[in-house]
Amino acid sequence: MPVAVVVTVSPRLPGLLGSAGWTALGGDRPVAALPGAAATARALRAAGREVVDVADAAVAAALPGEVACLAAAGEQVPDAPVVDGAPEPPGVRLLDVVAVMDRLRSPGGCPWDAEQTHSSLRGYLLEEAHEAYDAIVDDDPAAMREELGDVLLQVVFHARVAAEAGEERRFDVDDVAGDLVDKLVRRHPHVFGDAGPRDVAGVEAGWEEIKKAEKQRRSPTEGVSRSQPATSWGAALVRRAQRAGLPTPQPAELGSASPEELGERLLAVVTAAAQRGWDAEDALREAVRRYAGELDAAADAASPAGPG
Repeated sequence: MPVAVVVTVSPRLPGLLGSAGWTALGGDRPVAALPGAAATARALRAAGREVVDVADAAVAAALPGEVACLAAAGEQVPDAPVVDGAPEPPGVRLLDVVAVMDRLRSPGGCPWDAEQTHSSLRGYLLEEAHEAYDAIVDDDPAAMREELGDVLLQVVFHARVAAEAGEERRFDVDDVAGDLVDKLVRRHPHVFGDAGPRDVAGVEAGWEEIKKAEKQRRSPTEGVSRSQPATSWGAALVRRAQRAGLPTPQPAELGSASPEELGERLLAVVTAAAQRGWDAEDALREAVRRYAGELDAAADAASPAGPG
């Protein structure tokens, strides 16, 4: 008798069946499972349902009665109606990323991947982030897709390394994702809570207030990355100082009509510095480092526990 219905299942989420899938498997209808549905077959057997493993559609069709056939996407059963038994949610391919990384780091996997540490990988994280940034600047969607994938790889890689650490340093990719979800929900009370609607300025102000309460930072420079380019580091410190009402360096007269013209002037400064044998990035980094110290001192002096 021909197969009565094919129920497609997810090899990534073998215990998942939607309402349409359960309905198609209802009653006393015998159930067969093609090779791609083997994990779902095991889950159903564990729940007490009898499932027969079959090699192909012909074997399933030879079974007595109106057979429901479990199959993975791409496994064909001619002339049988198909029910999407386990619709996969967006993001399900992230499970494949985690599974591949687990295979690479496990015995019998890749020897290079197996020997990496947080320290050995840190340069790749910066490199991949810069390449993703370049793809965004170039407005190249194909490159964005690839380079963002490389950034994602670094996140999963570091989480996998951490999962093997000692108890006090151990965390895994679910911990990373869980912390991120908790942070996003906590910092968007206008979406997930009762803070009410806000405009963009209100959202930014609320975000900063929530961060301030969460972090309990002891200085205005704490939490600003020092490894970013000096221009970004300096700009981040100036923004934070402005929000806190702390002093900022005296701004120069730009004399530029556009960001493009400003860029040309900055490039000219870099060129002049190079001709003298100076490194403009190092010079600016030292100036930003001095300003960071001055900013901490100003904040300390302004605090109730500060001098005076």
